[in-house]
Amino acid sequence: MIALNTALEKILQFVCAWLMGLMVVDVTWQVLSRFVMSHPSSFSEELARFLLLWIGFLGGAYAFRKFAHLGLDILTANLKGYVKKLAEGFSDVVSLLFAAILMVFGGAKIMWLTLELEQYSAALQVPMGYVYSVIPLSGVLICLFSLERLIYGRVDTDSSASVNE
Repeated sequence: MIALNTALEKILQFVCAWLMGLMVVDVTWQVLSRFVMSHPSSFSEELARFLLLWIGFLGGAYAFRKFAHLGLDILTANLKGYVKKLAEGFSDVVSLLFAAILMVFGGAKIMWLTLELEQYSAALQVPMGYVYSVIPLSGVLICLFSLERLIYGRVDTDSSASVNE
């Protein structure tokens, strides 16, 4: 499972970087078309919004894997041994439940609903279900990363050594 999650992490890193680059090009085009050519692009604002959504959700899953999310560790920083592992385990269970129930189940529900209703975006004419598909996708990734933490403990993804050791 660690090897799978490490591979998924590398893919996430590449996809997020690629989406960020695409967003820079898109926003640059929007600025140039608006202020230099005096004729704003009709699709670039919507594309930037969708890219930001995908970057936010996939980046959130990547940050979860890398322990890069903001967190309040005032309580857990002072804990030691078994109590600290218990608190971390509780945190991982809550993260797993949140991702599974709200992101995977709820996200899949909204994705399928918009696909069934055939909702399309205004400028790009992309089915909105495709745009919303990032919610259950990132939820599945967070679930996998949470399960890894629960089974193997907290793994330092840079050196494959346990953070708890």
